[in-house]
Amino acid sequence: MTRANKESSQTTNPADSIARAETDAEKARLTAELILQDFDDYYVDSRQIPRLAQQAFEDRNPAASLKLSWERLSMYRRSINKLGRRLATAFPQIIREESLWRQVERRYLALIEDRYEADLAFAYIHSVRRIIYQGEWTPVTYSFGEGGEAGGSVRDLRAPIHRDFPGGAEVLPETVAEILTIPGFSAPFRDGAEDAALVARRVNDLLGLDGRLSDAIRTIQMIDAGFFRNRGAYLLGRIVLGDSLLVPFVIALLNDAEGIYVDAVLNTEADTHNIFSSTLANFHVTNTRYHELSAFLHSIMPTRPLGLHYSTIGFNHVGKVAVMSDLEAELATTKQVFETAVGFRGTVAIGFSSPASAYVLKVIRDKPTAEYKWGEFEGVDSVWKKYGQVHEINRTGSMLDNIIYYNLKLDKYWFKASLLEELLSEVSESVSLQGRGVIFKHLIVQRRMTPLPVFLETASRVEAETAVVNLGHCIKNNAAANIFNKDLDGRNYGVSKFLKVYLFDYDALEPFTEVKIRTNTDRVDGEEDIPDWYFEDGIVFLPEEIEAGLRIHDRSLRRLFREVHGDLLTTDYWEGIQRDLRNGKVPWIRTYPDDRRLVRKAAR
Repeated sequence: MTRANKESSQTTNPADSIARAETDAEKARLTAELILQDFDDYYVDSRQIPRLAQQAFEDRNPAASLKLSWERLSMYRRSINKLGRRLATAFPQIIREESLWRQVERRYLALIEDRYEADLAFAYIHSVRRIIYQGEWTPVTYSFGEGGEAGGSVRDLRAPIHRDFPGGAEVLPETVAEILTIPGFSAPFRDGAEDAALVARRVNDLLGLDGRLSDAIRTIQMIDAGFFRNRGAYLLGRIVLGDSLLVPFVIALLNDAEGIYVDAVLNTEADTHNIFSSTLANFHVTNTRYHELSAFLHSIMPTRPLGLHYSTIGFNHVGKVAVMSDLEAELATTKQVFETAVGFRGTVAIGFSSPASAYVLKVIRDKPTAEYKWGEFEGVDSVWKKYGQVHEINRTGSMLDNIIYYNLKLDKYWFKASLLEELLSEVSESVSLQGRGVIFKHLIVQRRMTPLPVFLETASRVEAETAVVNLGHCIKNNAAANIFNKDLDGRNYGVSKFLKVYLFDYDALEPFTEVKIRTNTDRVDGEEDIPDWYFEDGIVFLPEEIEAGLRIHDRSLRRLFREVHGDLLTTDYWEGIQRDLRNGKVPWIRTYPDDRRLVRKAAR
């Protein structure tokens, strides 16, 4: 929408026009047009953010990048909340009469049917409807509309989003040098020729290419865009080998006072999964073709559900629909039903899943179980707020994202009888039964992980050691995001198939800058007086108690944790992170292993 059109619409005030309309048909037409106008405003504004993220990278401004990540998520919520209030005032009948909303939706679908972003526009109108029905037991479908697929009625989703580079016997520095120009940075590389040579050498070594087989590589396909998040930028592609095997090809870039440089090369599926995981903040991608982008990501990470790829690049609302379609397809294919999730039964949340599912679903109990250990329970809303906050922050690669659904209806035959009985009894404020449907006022869906204690029971020695080391990295990354899990219990952490460790329970989260770091290590042995910190208000944390709380029973694994992450047991480490956060600094976050980083001739 042009600025002139915006100004004209603001002058005429569409909401007033709806209120003055004489017939329901006219009200429905004007309402559909108003919803589309607000969607267009949101969509145009959101599409500006990737370019601003590129500018933040070029300006070496990670704080601006973090702010953009929050802005991108929050602008959708602000838009639908504002529109929902306007419609409730101008056209209150649509809350009471289902037939009027169906009129609005039919007119709206006719307006968006030929658009590329039809599915996102469809998700938008349903989000608005949820706002209007907020607090009522009225389910709203999560679907792609009458087209039944991503993209609505748009059928041609084959627009070229990647650039092809020549293959041959090996990757050439000249090819890499051209690839590095894809984003068109305004800031200079500090030594682009050196970077190109190092990247080519690293990839050839990783793939075992010695230049003897002329058709070892068919082609190199790189997405024609930059991927931006936090401090870094990434170039993403795939190498098509002579046998048609697809190999991920990710170039990680950083920018310092000397210029932009390649920090790492990532060529394994595990590394790519970790970088393009929804456990981090969403990527800002300077390419608008989000369906093709998600399909490309899926081609090099096929074990990750397609819906999560949409979420990775910031299209969370399309992703939500795709995830719900994944869940339905899983149950239909496996003939399984939802049952209580494996692992420790939560004191605040009930987790459930089907045995073969890629997801775990969660609801918050009306009140915690007797094992709850944090004093007075602040209520269900306070827990939902924490899960919502995690969705909107930089999750630092160490916290599972929460896909949160509202007013959702699922078939009751998808549930094991004992689970359904527990939900209706323990979560009656958020779950009810209506005929064949189970109605959830709120539902959380997360990627399925194996709880750490369960994983350690059957893991090999190498796998167990890797997971315990990654647990320490997880805790450090969470602190860098100003997140403190006061329940440092190993049962709140999960392990992925690539042995990364993630925090997945959020009812005990607190802002880290508000935590009081104290210690008993300065007390004299045998001293019986109660320490001063015992009488302080708020959250008090003693770093030396981490090891005991994590419930790692194997003595050698505990010793390994101390050897690698002994700084976590000291007050100096935690106080240093707090100082950085309070001073507006963005602490460093570990996003890929050190051995993926390039080794240069001269230390810089």
